[in-house]
Amino acid sequence: MLGVPDLPRRGAALLVHLINIRLARAMNYTFSNFVVGAANQFAQAAALAVANRPAHAYNPLFIYGGSGLGKTHLLRAIGQHIQDRDAARRVVYLTAERFVNELVSLLHQDRSVSPFRHRYRQADVLLVDDIHYLAGKQRTQEEFFHTFNALHEAGKQIVLSSDKLPQDITPLDRRLRSRFGAGLMADIQPPDLETRLAILMRQAEERQITLPQDAAMLIASRIRTHVTALQTALARVIAHASVHGRSIDADLTHGVLEQLVAERDQSMSTSRIQQTVAQHFDIEVGEMQSKGRQRAVAFPRQVAMFLCRELTDASLPAIGRDFGGKDHSTVLHSCTKIAHLEETDEAIARLLWQLRRTLEELTQ
Repeated sequence: MLGVPDLPRRGAALLVHLINIRLARAMNYTFSNFVVGAANQFAQAAALAVANRPAHAYNPLFIYGGSGLGKTHLLRAIGQHIQDRDAARRVVYLTAERFVNELVSLLHQDRSVSPFRHRYRQADVLLVDDIHYLAGKQRTQEEFFHTFNALHEAGKQIVLSSDKLPQDITPLDRRLRSRFGAGLMADIQPPDLETRLAILMRQAEERQITLPQDAAMLIASRIRTHVTALQTALARVIAHASVHGRSIDADLTHGVLEQLVAERDQSMSTSRIQQTVAQHFDIEVGEMQSKGRQRAVAFPRQVAMFLCRELTDASLPAIGRDFGGKDHSTVLHSCTKIAHLEETDEAIARLLWQLRRTLEELTQ
């Protein structure tokens, strides 16, 4: 295999960043370029139904799922579709963070909130991304509650996105939780291999980049978390090909992915995995390293062992030592069990995806 020369870290990072910016700017958020797969088919269908019949299909529509899976794409596609059909409709898209910041700024300056209210309560379609950002912000929740009611009572369409279900957004006013859950809730799961491959080929086609099938398969097989990670990996491959004057092929792609994995492994450790899993399950790290067999401790321990085996180069005996001197056969049993559950239990698959995503964010 031809090796991929190391780029100076700062120069490579800058080039990847610039490519990502170019890709993002070129993105046209429409239904036609949203790649549909088993993991997002229901959400896409619901979004299209809303776009075709605003305030008649599902109101509100609540789309939830992890970061980078396409929620923003669907919200913007709804808005674009509606305005393409009727340019007179007032479509407003914003993030919950912007809603919060605008209101807080007005209150701090002791200015009237009437123009703020008018802007959002006169919308025909209100699309709010990352609504979970309202959690814990009581004054903003109160304002959004009345905005929601005004629009809903006037027969206007509301579409919200979140990284979690309404009942899992805390602390959140029970009235908002009730309103959010009163319509249709559609989740988006991480894309499967076939969808990841289709996403890569679509991105390459839109950017007029020649991406061989075997190179795309390598990326799709290694990058399993979310669409944004796929785009970043593709940008990294493009950057290396550009800097070294080479065409994208399987050898170059493999080398780039090995570098990405090596960089991830440098910052990934058993202790970080233990801390992340312990925090998720609200237990102490020391409990996972103990001999306790209660399910509240044993299951998180098995999950952490599985992730250590998957995300680090540690051997079974080494993992066992880091978990309080467990035998390598105990570690193997735990890994086998969790791997099976990931294939057969949707809740466990989602849990593992969330933990992988959290660990990935911590190591970026």
